[in-house]
Amino acid sequence: MLVVASLQRNLSDHKFISSTLFLFVFLFAIECFGAGTQKAKYVVAYAQDTMTNDWRAAQVQQLEEGFAKYPGIKFIFTDANGSTAKQVQDIEDLVYQKVDVLMTSPRDMNLMTPVISKTYKSGIPVVLVTRRISNDDFTSFVAPDDRDIARQAARYIAKKLNGKGRVFMLQGVPTATTAIMRTEGFLEEIKKYPGIKVVAIKTANYLRSDAVKVTDELIASGIEFDALYAQSDSMASGARLAMVKSGINPVDKIIVGIDYISEAKKAIIEGHQSASFLYPTSASQAVQVVLKILNNKKVPRHVRVDSRIITKNNVHAVDPIF
Repeated sequence: MLVVASLQRNLSDHKFISSTLFLFVFLFAIECFGAGTQKAKYVVAYAQDTMTNDWRAAQVQQLEEGFAKYPGIKFIFTDANGSTAKQVQDIEDLVYQKVDVLMTSPRDMNLMTPVISKTYKSGIPVVLVTRRISNDDFTSFVAPDDRDIARQAARYIAKKLNGKGRVFMLQGVPTATTAIMRTEGFLEEIKKYPGIKVVAIKTANYLRSDAVKVTDELIASGIEFDALYAQSDSMASGARLAMVKSGINPVDKIIVGIDYISEAKKAIIEGHQSASFLYPTSASQAVQVVLKILNNKKVPRHVRVDSRIITKNNVHAVDPIF
């Protein structure tokens, strides 16, 4: 009987220990789940234009890396694949998900103004990165000064041509404010030099493949040029490929791009490109703006990101943006 009583007591103790252990594990799981929930306290979304452009893909990557330092923020992004309609739909979907901050680079300044304005007026902070809309319905706009960069490019080319020559312009996405400012600023400045003529403006959407195609067409049409103003280094790279294929040595042309990517640095060192303008993705600056918004701090309407010209004189001293 003593043995049976002892066994019953041990079994009872075992059940107590098991129940206590289960309760501890259960409470620990709840605590861990709660911590995990806290890590997703805020959702920041970026509605990207296209990930087929290496500059824009790098921008998203840098945003991911920036927000990864803050465990309380979950960063997500969408890819509109170069479609304005898809980018509008992406924004509407993100608003439906009730994200805490919307970031975007509008592919079309005018067509995307209504959906962005509606988002802003609904109470969701909107941070525009490098591209803006046609009104002021946004929280903050983070970007370098495209018009000023374009004017500097025009002055540089005019100086290199000694005030006389023919310029071929490769334009980015024509509905985006980056391309609009980079076109207007260049034309405003270059008209100050009556000996210089812009012989062609071709749209290449910031893509190498499009730049190869339109440059091929230009060369085949017999239009000659002394200088190339490419609104991105990717397009400058594509244009050089087309030139080489047609027997034109890029060294014989004044070639100016924007962005300053690794390809541009290499081309400048080799003499295949004259200059590039540093154009950061603005990711780090945008992250800081979002952090202030989430902490209920006031942010400036416009955050200007620094840019500068890169030539053979300083190419070895400046790192490309990627």
